[in-house]
Amino acid sequence: MTELEKAFKGEQFSRRDKEVINHMAKVKDLCFEFNNIKPSNPRRNEIINELVTGYNQYVFIESGFNCVIGKNIHFKGMAMINMNCTFLDSNIITIGHCALIGPGCNIICTNHALDGQERLNGLFNDKPINIGSNVWIGANVTILPGITIGDNSVIGAGSVVTKDIPSDVVAVGNPCKILRKISEKDRLIKDNI
Repeated sequence: MTELEKAFKGEQFSRRDKEVINHMAKVKDLCFEFNNIKPSNPRRNEIINELVTGYNQYVFIESGFNCVIGKNIHFKGMAMINMNCTFLDSNIITIGHCALIGPGCNIICTNHALDGQERLNGLFNDKPINIGSNVWIGANVTILPGITIGDNSVIGAGSVVTKDIPSDVVAVGNPCKILRKISEKDRLIKDNI
């Protein structure tokens, strides 16, 4: 298996491999092109389809989008990625159906080694991120490696998610902590919209 194939499977891979380097350069060029053409240009849809997995007509990605591998971002249905979001997708990022990701969010699978010499040697400990269905992530949230956010949860603006968040909660802060469960009253409001 090549290093790039390992990257696409969410396995540890060498960033010094020539094929990986070339792929990452291509992804940077595609992100640059996407972010610098008119929003009405149909080429934007072609670029995103080339970059991510599971792209469909109900995936909306605004300008300022950046990623490193691309195909490691897996959409499971409708999703909205607002302006200026960065996905360090060195492992698999799964985004559930009807997920809303606010502007300025950082979703980061990349985890450098703690040991200084290992960092110099290019060693990483990349971990996947799973965002459930019907999740709303507020503006300027950072999600760290290995995190799972359960279905129907809301992450408050400016939060730094350092631990898993269960389903059906509102969580906020740095580090992000559960504020409360989503109540039956909250569900009734949603159902009436």
